[in-house]
Amino acid sequence: MRAGQLRAADPGHLLWAAQLRPDGRLGPGVRVFRHGSAIAVVSPGLSGRDRIAVDGAADDALVLVRDEVLAEVGPGYRPFGDAELIGALVRGIPGLVAAGGPGFLWMETAEKSAAVPEGVGWLDAVGEREAVTLFEESFPGSYARPGRPGARRWAGAYDPEGDGGLLAVAGDAWSGVGCGFMAGVVTRAEARGRGLGVAVSRFVVDALVREYGRAALMVDADNSAAIAAYRRAGMRGREFAAAARAWGERGAVVAPAGNGAGGGQPLEGVRPKQRSSSFRS
Repeated sequence: MRAGQLRAADPGHLLWAAQLRPDGRLGPGVRVFRHGSAIAVVSPGLSGRDRIAVDGAADDALVLVRDEVLAEVGPGYRPFGDAELIGALVRGIPGLVAAGGPGFLWMETAEKSAAVPEGVGWLDAVGEREAVTLFEESFPGSYARPGRPGARRWAGAYDPEGDGGLLAVAGDAWSGVGCGFMAGVVTRAEARGRGLGVAVSRFVVDALVREYGRAALMVDADNSAAIAAYRRAGMRGREFAAAARAWGERGAVVAPAGNGAGGGQPLEGVRPKQRSSSFRS
């Protein structure tokens, strides 16, 4: 299926899931389904999960997801979208349950930054190797990290004093035409509180808007420090949710772990557990 089935004005999470290429083709394995006002984009292996991005009126989306999409995809695919819409799907589709966890926000912007931060730039191969060490020490659970599929490039901020080491990074990962995506935002623990996470985020967001027309990310809803940082970087968000099909040994529904986001990013003094802008569900 070709990109003619999607428009630049379509919701960002649909365009992100489509992983559109410059020649108009959908990403590998991506399929688009429609029914009435509803659209569902099936996207395999996107930010660590097989996902179904959904949008449209609840009645149309219910028919689309229940009767068409879920009948064609494997049980591991997770619908995600506006929290109220996903709630309606969970109530209306037997065997579909809400993903566990605190929920998450889809945050995006189409505004270029008024001032690109100084002291931040794209990392070269040496810098990306330093970033791998930073992830191993500060954010080992991140889906996005240098060298992994989907991660395209990395921005970083170095210590202008001290040992000159890499202090914070943010990645351009799983971006596609119409929707750039930021993931893997992490700041070294001893450097938090200095605005470095905001600086690398603002740098990447500005680059994504200029290249793709829009920048987006996902973040756990209870990660208030990260959300505040992304707002300072120009992002605005709305409440999203994810659902999954899960069955016990005797056919009973078992609530799945994870909220549908992706792999949290520790930003500016966020709690000691690995948290992020990308999430787990």
